[in-house]
Amino acid sequence: MLPIAVDAMGGDNAPGAIVAGARVAAAAGTPIVLVGPADLADLVDIGDLPLIVASEVIEMDDDGGKAVRRKKDSTLVRAAEAVRDGQASAMVSAGNTGATMASALLRMGRIKGVNRPAIATIVPVPGGEPTVLLDAGANAEVQAEWMVQFAQMGSIFSRHRFGVESPKVGLLSIGEEPGKGDQLRKETYPLLVQAAESSDLNFIGNVEGRDVMTNAADVIVADGFTGNVMLKTLEGGLKAVIGALLGAFGSSPEYKQHADALMPALMPIYEMLDPETYGGAMLLGVDGVCVISHGSSSERAIVNAINVAREMVEANVVGEIAAAMHLPENT
Repeated sequence: MLPIAVDAMGGDNAPGAIVAGARVAAAAGTPIVLVGPADLADLVDIGDLPLIVASEVIEMDDDGGKAVRRKKDSTLVRAAEAVRDGQASAMVSAGNTGATMASALLRMGRIKGVNRPAIATIVPVPGGEPTVLLDAGANAEVQAEWMVQFAQMGSIFSRHRFGVESPKVGLLSIGEEPGKGDQLRKETYPLLVQAAESSDLNFIGNVEGRDVMTNAADVIVADGFTGNVMLKTLEGGLKAVIGALLGAFGSSPEYKQHADALMPALMPIYEMLDPETYGGAMLLGVDGVCVISHGSSSERAIVNAINVAREMVEANVVGEIAAAMHLPENT
């Protein structure tokens, strides 16, 4: 396969952790091309990884869309162009999320028939397969028709990412009944019912916030504003709970002794809840594989993000979405 373009300068821990993760992935057999400044090898050991030279970096606090238009020789723009021009099979970045989306959208373009791309984020489910939540922040304001496309794209992603044969798709709302929710939810619901009747979409109805970390649905559809608030709330809540537990374990020698004995059983749960386990979110709907990692990604997170990108390339998820967008209800 073509190499995966890794933005060496994206994220809080760039370039050290990014390049280290890329080298681990390359050593495991995934072809990699780094995108960074000409003197990257002077900043960090890149080994024998090839380099696409880019003279500019889009900072984390830059306005995404404006920065992509202004910094045309940035690492993000060059990574997206590498995918567009057939130099790379996918791009991975832990940099500015808005700029990553903008570079992918402006350079790769949208898949024909897709109205708006969406960020598909993985939400862990204790004892079950993770839930795919989308949109998790690409589109603050959406139309009902776009939500149907989010459902279709998320279903394809869940099928290939987690092997779910017929992913259950739920619409995030404030009640399970069909009439619950605001105007957008009320307009989206019958469109999803119609899509389920005319395709293999497995729409199960409305789900609530409490269902996100359960097996109630494999894919949960939301507008980008609601989805992002939901995601950040879950991240904050999990962090607070884990912090409180660790604090309680170390609050006395007696508790610490028992906690140490429990650690072998607790570590797999911690691993499952750790966002770095899943590598990053995928931007669905653009004409190429784009994986967006967390800004604080470590070497391990980058390795996992590259693995996700490789899996999605090999599964031809972009082609599957393109085919789905040309079903009768989308033409």
